[in-house]
Amino acid sequence: MISVAEARQRILAALRPVATETVALDQAWGRVLANDLMARRTQPPFAVSAMDGYALRSLDIADVPIRLHCVGRSQAGAGFTGSVGVAETVRIFTGAPIPAGADTVVVQENTTVEDDHVTIRETAPSGTNIRATGIDFTAGDLGLKRGRRLSARDIGLAGALNHPWIPVHRRPRVAILGTGDEVVLPGEPVGHDQIIGANGPALAALVRAAGGEPMMLPIVGDDADAIRSAFASARGCDLLVTIGGASAGDHDLVRIVVGQPGTQLDFWKIAMRPGKPLLFGAIGDLPILGLPGNPVSAMMTGLIFLRPAIARLCGMSNVTDETETALTDRDLPANSVRHDYIRATRTVDSDGVARVVPLASQDSSLSRALADADCLILRAPHDPALPAGSPVRIMRLETF
Repeated sequence: MISVAEARQRILAALRPVATETVALDQAWGRVLANDLMARRTQPPFAVSAMDGYALRSLDIADVPIRLHCVGRSQAGAGFTGSVGVAETVRIFTGAPIPAGADTVVVQENTTVEDDHVTIRETAPSGTNIRATGIDFTAGDLGLKRGRRLSARDIGLAGALNHPWIPVHRRPRVAILGTGDEVVLPGEPVGHDQIIGANGPALAALVRAAGGEPMMLPIVGDDADAIRSAFASARGCDLLVTIGGASAGDHDLVRIVVGQPGTQLDFWKIAMRPGKPLLFGAIGDLPILGLPGNPVSAMMTGLIFLRPAIARLCGMSNVTDETETALTDRDLPANSVRHDYIRATRTVDSDGVARVVPLASQDSSLSRALADADCLILRAPHDPALPAGSPVRIMRLETF
């Protein structure tokens, strides 16, 4: 067996980002940026008011109160075209250009208006309530770096940078192949010795959440020729994911087929619980990731290996797991040689401290228990026993 870290490193090292395409700005959410985005303009392009009030010369209000002549108004989209002179002011609104000659803005609450004159009751040093030219960014600045998955905030920035079209990596095409004589799809007739195979739809959802485009292949039985034919039908995809058939039993044929002429088996079996019978290899130039058949094992290996694999194919520059610390509410026994992923639920106590409770059963066949969990407790090989109240690393599951 190899470690989880080594298995991830070998999978990611074998994958390359897929080709790029250009999409409209409003279609770029969740996509990975293929090129740096530079600012095409300066923001703001001119000094603007940060408040509603009066634009004037700070020298004129060194001593207050003082009465000034209001010579015009400046609003967003319709700035004052003249200049502010001695003892003059201009009515100004938030986002409006600062008129020539003015260097400060007094908020309207600190003024009294009488016809075309304004009494200023408080001083305001030069620069007060003014957003200077280019305080956000300047034309030519780096706005967004390549390899970033675009959030809604990023879309807003890209628009402000004046990019209506965005270069992104296309969504990787991921073929999903369920195997096993005993497996039928949800809704199909179920024989007395068969089970419903929900792993495929679950992994398809995981692929979508990770930024990929799933392609569900028909389930194939325990027949080597049928499995080889199914492999061929995945040509043109960027990754093939198989479910089941990767263990050591007589009917685990995926592992046997991967390793025959025309295929390459990189590794098989990892030091992980649940999810030991994982394989990785290639069929020609098509990478293949073989996941276990048990529902929990399939989803755990999907989270730990498939999700980062898709991130790499998407062009992500930094592929890591987001973890945090919580306190365990139960004693945890010493860990074995395998990296353990314990299904748990997370709460926050009255002091604002995150606490986790491991689920009573960690059986790798229990789909309901997996759905009930909202986090995983991560335990490294040979971790010592931990009493309740000890800090542990966890991975949140809410978004998966």
